[in-house]
Amino acid sequence: MHRIDKIAGTYRQLQQDIIRCIEDADGLGNFSNDQWSTELGSGVTSVLQEGTVIEKGAVNFSFVKGNFTDRMEKILGEKARSYAATGISSILHPENPWVPIIHMNVRYFALDNGTAWFGGGIDLTPHIVEPADARLFHQSLKEVCDRFDASFYPEYKKWADDYFFLPHRHETRGVGGIFFDRVKPANEEDFDKLFRFTVSLAELYPVIYSGFMKKNGRRPCTEREKQWQALRRGRYVEFNLLFDRGTKFGMESGGNTESILVSLPANASWEYNFIPEAGSFEEETQQMLKKNIDWINFGHNS
Repeated sequence: MHRIDKIAGTYRQLQQDIIRCIEDADGLGNFSNDQWSTELGSGVTSVLQEGTVIEKGAVNFSFVKGNFTDRMEKILGEKARSYAATGISSILHPENPWVPIIHMNVRYFALDNGTAWFGGGIDLTPHIVEPADARLFHQSLKEVCDRFDASFYPEYKKWADDYFFLPHRHETRGVGGIFFDRVKPANEEDFDKLFRFTVSLAELYPVIYSGFMKKNGRRPCTEREKQWQALRRGRYVEFNLLFDRGTKFGMESGGNTESILVSLPANASWEYNFIPEAGSFEEETQQMLKKNIDWINFGHNS
């Protein structure tokens, strides 16, 4: 079995494990199981809609191989004839504005020139930022990172702050998390460490999010909070369509369009020149959408 086949097999099983955990936490919704196949490869697009807590969510797996095009060469700065890639990508959009949006991706990419790398991460996008939840989320990520390398969390947190940023809005997409891309193993030991790291992140993902689902999934909310949720979802759409590398590469490589765009929420809105009211919960959240916040110690430094 080739190395990437083994990785793909592990990721495929992880996809199913994530689905079962999220379904248990939701209590009502069930993921679909849309298996697709093209000349590039195959995958499974699993979508949950209109659950008890999850309004729309997806946990996707893919394993594709194809010719390395000139456009891919420009995007990645590599020269090769063919590529192979496998990964899991998931985004969950909750019904309740007090439950955050979450995104997770782990992936492995290999070229026929011998170059290969891992990428991925997890980030959290609350509609209404609750610092205690952000602290718990970042502490959980740090604990996983530290099991493999103490440099991972600070390095990959900064990477997430810089990546999940809307420059035209001068704001982060949410409270960040960790993000890493094109991390190339130096040797077999390093490969094993990075592979196990991606597996551990995928295992953490449904555990941490099911906690948020159980905490606030049935919390009462107002129409004003729902309107704010729709506006924050609009920002999420802007990022995914304008800046997300996975979306761009998926389209460029001829990937499954429905699977790529399933990351978008069921509903979102845009209001011209919306300015939060002074002292409101909207303004409080807006003021925390900044880079380089130490969420683990947030509120403990004064």
